[in-house]
Amino acid sequence: MAFNTAAFLSFFFPVFFLTYAAIFNLRARNGFLVLASLLFYACGQWQGIPCLAVSMILSWAGGKILSRTASKKPVLAIFLAMHLIMLGAFKYLNFFTGIDIQLPLPVGISFFTFKAMSYTIDVYRGGPPAKRFSDLMLYLSFFPQAVSGPISRFDQFASQLEARTTSSEQTAKGLRRFTAGFAKKVLIAGLVAPMVSSAFTLGSELDFRLAWIGAIAYTIQIYFDFSGYSDMAIGLGNVLGFHTPENFEYPYVSASITEFWRRWHKSLSSWFRDYLYIPLGGGRCGTPRKCINKAVVFLLCGLWHGANWTFVIWGAWHGLFSALESVIPVRQWTESSRFARTAGRIYTLLVVCLGFVVFRAASIGEAFTIYRAMFTGGITAASTLALERIAPAAWLALAAGVIGSTPIGPWLKKRLESLPGGEAAAFTAAAIMFGVCLLSMAGSGFQPFIYAQF
Repeated sequence: MAFNTAAFLSFFFPVFFLTYAAIFNLRARNGFLVLASLLFYACGQWQGIPCLAVSMILSWAGGKILSRTASKKPVLAIFLAMHLIMLGAFKYLNFFTGIDIQLPLPVGISFFTFKAMSYTIDVYRGGPPAKRFSDLMLYLSFFPQAVSGPISRFDQFASQLEARTTSSEQTAKGLRRFTAGFAKKVLIAGLVAPMVSSAFTLGSELDFRLAWIGAIAYTIQIYFDFSGYSDMAIGLGNVLGFHTPENFEYPYVSASITEFWRRWHKSLSSWFRDYLYIPLGGGRCGTPRKCINKAVVFLLCGLWHGANWTFVIWGAWHGLFSALESVIPVRQWTESSRFARTAGRIYTLLVVCLGFVVFRAASIGEAFTIYRAMFTGGITAASTLALERIAPAAWLALAAGVIGSTPIGPWLKKRLESLPGGEAAAFTAAAIMFGVCLLSMAGSGFQPFIYAQF
């Protein structure tokens, strides 16, 4: 089940929320949340429930043993290996062995496996284990985060199981945040999707105009699709009294790739930083080792996204520029003047946009077809026809996406709310936007979230 489906919007969430609001005991609410989260996951893909259950059991057993034994390292290695074996069996078996075994990929396996591993590592480092198995069950299956994150940490989540508050104002703001994410997904990412499909399916008939438009459109689509999901997850968490970590901070205004990764998919970036980059030595062992550590992290980050060489190359691409920025003082240069900052932003956007081409492509060959058209492709009749068929709404969505990827939104929101009646106007606008999203969704059909495949 996805947030942008009629089943969720018209049945699951209304019934769930009314029942949740009628329960006043916090322990009972937590128990109901466990059942609702498992039901939410099962409605999307019931076949993945055993995998999720195994992850819960491994995490519980690992946490208990690590909190009671003196020989922690071997225990940690065993349980991390079991988590990785399960992830590898479902996601990477064909990629590494060449054996054509079609196992159904459990939805969100990369996300709940990383949450389970972070819990196990934190207990190894001295963090408290879960008091109850149900707490760990809810942490791994919590339905706002179950499919595509953000990847929260157990210590932050567990404290909210013991004490959290809700209010009508918090609920209203949470629903408004949910609506903002819904609009990002439906009104921007959904409307520019045909532009992307036109460019990535035209093959040898693609020309430089449609190639660049497709690459730029995908850069907009993936940001608004994924940040839209994150906004919806954060909003739902707020409705339930939970604080969910922010996942995006306007990454397209970054002046370097290093800064980009501090703003893009922040929960994943911090996971790799805390559980891989720093244990490898981080930047403490000199520049050459720092570059190698970054390369390793980004290669694994690319592989985390999927069992395809396109993801590996995408990770290597970002690792290359991140490593170069460890040698070249990009940060000092971009902070030296406004011109340098602007140049840094152009360089970063170009690197990110070109990287997303191979990320989106079905194969390396398809990616090179796009690249060849971007830099050497002449005008073709097929591309001209494809451009003529792009609806005006798609062009408007692309323009809105370009503007909306800058921090102008929070500035406008702050100005609006400072006016007399501004808060009420903001909620009214959100209600209207929700209605527009429903109409658009009804006309275009269901479009899955991009990161649901990971």
